[in-house]
Amino acid sequence: MDTNYMTRVALVTGGSAGLGLALTRALAADGWHVITDGRSPEKFKEAELPDGVTTILGDLTDGDHREDLRIEVERHGRLDLLVHNASTLGPLPMKQLSGVDIADLTQMWRTNIGGPLVLTSLLLPWLRVADGVLLSISSDAAVNHYETWGLYGASKAALDHVTLTYGAETGLTAYAVDPGDMRTAMHQDAFPGEDISDRPLPETVVPSILTLLDQRPDSGRYRAEDFA
Repeated sequence: MDTNYMTRVALVTGGSAGLGLALTRALAADGWHVITDGRSPEKFKEAELPDGVTTILGDLTDGDHREDLRIEVERHGRLDLLVHNASTLGPLPMKQLSGVDIADLTQMWRTNIGGPLVLTSLLLPWLRVADGVLLSISSDAAVNHYETWGLYGASKAALDHVTLTYGAETGLTAYAVDPGDMRTAMHQDAFPGEDISDRPLPETVVPSILTLLDQRPDSGRYRAEDFA
């Protein structure tokens, strides 16, 4: 495995919108080569991503798509940062746990936990050689309990656990990061018809994530605001 490339390489899932897009742009501007994915070619076209970004269309729950991502990492020869950003709120409108069925659970688990878990395993060889960082985007719903957020919160709590266990098992630096509320399409979906213009844009959260990566504290769960 040849890692003698000077350019740092990151893989950010779900980079066509929201925090994933903002982080992809910021890393590219800082000289990283960023591999990112998403399901919508229209969103990527609207995003007008800069040079230094490779986009791969597909769904993280699909094995062939995950293999495409692995092949792209192999082509670049290294991986310094893996960011699990892509996620789903599950069926909309969001509902109380008493209304959740197995199909809802399966959809949520495959996207928010299953995809990230198996993708991490695929990419471990490159992360280990580069002494890279594994970072998963969490939520305060992973530790607090809000009506209708139970299924999503449980999936994020599980993602936190999986991420930090990977760190414990491999020695990689691993972070679960709660970005706080943001003005994104996903957040709007959670509050249909409500004005969420008071929430900060995802671009305001990115500097905190970059500071975390720069300071590289011990593995653990952090809030973005801790690094503001």
